[in-house]
Amino acid sequence: MLPAQHFPFIGNQYRTQVSGLDLLVYHKHTNELLARIPQIGLNQVEEAIASTISGFQEMRKLDISERAAILQKIRDLLDERKEEFIQLIVAEAGKPISFARQELDRCLLTIDTGIREVWSLNGEQIPMNAGSGKGKIAFTQQFPTGPVLGISPFNFPLNLALHKIVPALAVGTSILLKAPPQAPLSVLGLAGLIAEAGAPAGAVNVIVCDIPVAEKLVSDSRFSVLSFTGSARVGWHLKQIAGNKKVLLELGGNAPVIVDETADLAEAARQIARGAFLFAGQICISTQRIYVVESVADEFRDLLLSETSRIRSGDPSDEYTINGPIIDANTIQRIQEWLQEANRSGAEILAGGNLIDAECRIFSPTILTRTTPEMKLVKEEVFGPLAIFEIIRNLEQGVDLANASEYGLQCGVFTNHLERIKYAYQKLEYGAVIINSAPGFRVDQMPYGGIKSSGLGREGIRYAMEAYTEKKLLVF
Repeated sequence: MLPAQHFPFIGNQYRTQVSGLDLLVYHKHTNELLARIPQIGLNQVEEAIASTISGFQEMRKLDISERAAILQKIRDLLDERKEEFIQLIVAEAGKPISFARQELDRCLLTIDTGIREVWSLNGEQIPMNAGSGKGKIAFTQQFPTGPVLGISPFNFPLNLALHKIVPALAVGTSILLKAPPQAPLSVLGLAGLIAEAGAPAGAVNVIVCDIPVAEKLVSDSRFSVLSFTGSARVGWHLKQIAGNKKVLLELGGNAPVIVDETADLAEAARQIARGAFLFAGQICISTQRIYVVESVADEFRDLLLSETSRIRSGDPSDEYTINGPIIDANTIQRIQEWLQEANRSGAEILAGGNLIDAECRIFSPTILTRTTPEMKLVKEEVFGPLAIFEIIRNLEQGVDLANASEYGLQCGVFTNHLERIKYAYQKLEYGAVIINSAPGFRVDQMPYGGIKSSGLGREGIRYAMEAYTEKKLLVF
């Protein structure tokens, strides 16, 4: 396992003298204590901010080739130590090891994308040869807005941190990143690699802190951008206290999928079962609501239940595990309460519904039917291995039910009917409509984000780079 440093990283140094209370990080399956990490206190916030401001002044001096070289070196170092980071993610996040390997592959792709995009952030020439502009020349250029504050989640502890760090380095700015308290070790280890790659001191600072310190950082006007990934409740609160800075929010979802009679039912069932229960459903685009047209509903239900029965639950270090541990006991309790509420209101459990291993927090892949829109597991983001199955008359009704949510991140549609694809794309109120794949489909170069309560702006390297910069006009 990676000998990750268990200290905040400020000014290209791990800081051992920290005044805040220790954060205890446990192995999510064995419950072994992995690390005690000192959290920075209010008295050390100024040092972290000052380092980030200094890092911005140094980063903005670097030309494109220098920034690209730093990103390439980070990629090379991460690739060399990939297996160590994989094992660390399995331990601290409880992510099944096959999925952790996918995350590391995506990390490398994320950096590759940044290396490519660093050369493409160009401005444009503005036509001026008319009216009072005759004889003048004008063009625009993108300049970094200023230091970035990033807050990243536990479920993709390395890749989603890189989705905030890589765009910052690519455009020539600095970032102070608050690591997720449930899984901070990966990104703290990454910080050391970034310094080793030659990034200026203060270009990337990584800290662990409590809520009051985080809110102080969010409200500080010296940060020009806030990039937050996490729950809708927290994200919209942070936007309220962020002041005049740019705010990017990648928030929760309640992902629906619609299956019609023209779909490949066996393939749809395979993808949807995996999309609902991979990593215990702890993905913001995990499949949560399944709507199937009545003419194929019975056949599809049987296929779905068969695929669900094949989902391996248990130890995330097992190569065949798909459904691993829930991140903490509070989430287990919430899932059980929502299930009890649904049962009392008439919902029927088709599969699962029980805690397999209380000590290791393994909950069975669960499918319910006969639900109502008022039930929490229908209207809220579950973030656990639960999905609902309901029968619909036609795709149009499925679209209406999919839209009957405060969330709008991603959705899926399984159909081979061209007109229905066009209809779904036009009518579905989501940041992305995924055809013939589960809603959890994502590659790192695509624009990613939602509407309604699911967020503001888009992640994806190119799109974050645009958000971290301002267009400036020159006329002469």
